[in-house]
Amino acid sequence: MIDSRSCLTAALSALAMALLLACGGPQSAPGHASPSAADRAEADSLFATRCASCHGPNGEGNGPAAAGLDPKPRNYHDLTWQTATTDAEIEKAILDGGEAVGKSPAMAPNPDLQSKPGVVAALREKIRSFGQVREK
Repeated sequence: MIDSRSCLTAALSALAMALLLACGGPQSAPGHASPSAADRAEADSLFATRCASCHGPNGEGNGPAAAGLDPKPRNYHDLTWQTATTDAEIEKAILDGGEAVGKSPAMAPNPDLQSKPGVVAALREKIRSFGQVREK
């Protein structure tokens, strides 16, 4: 006889796997190809000119403009935030601004990036890279 708990556990595991596969995993951006080297170069430049003044050059939320902001800019090294935030949320904040995702209205939207999905994906990648655990 099959134990109902084992059956339920197996069903839930299968459902979780199906959802992960359908969504492309916990951090992938559906519908986006990998960014090109040119996309990454443009993203680095954009981060330096548009994001670093608040988020800091290393994504620690400590840029020169951060002192005057309330709420403070996100520290992208925060692993709890990295785990809880989806790629779609990051990309929406990049494109539509902080207010669009319930964050600070001080984070301006970037409508010029609507036609540059590779650059948006590269910016998301850059933000994700700040949350990677580094060995000392």
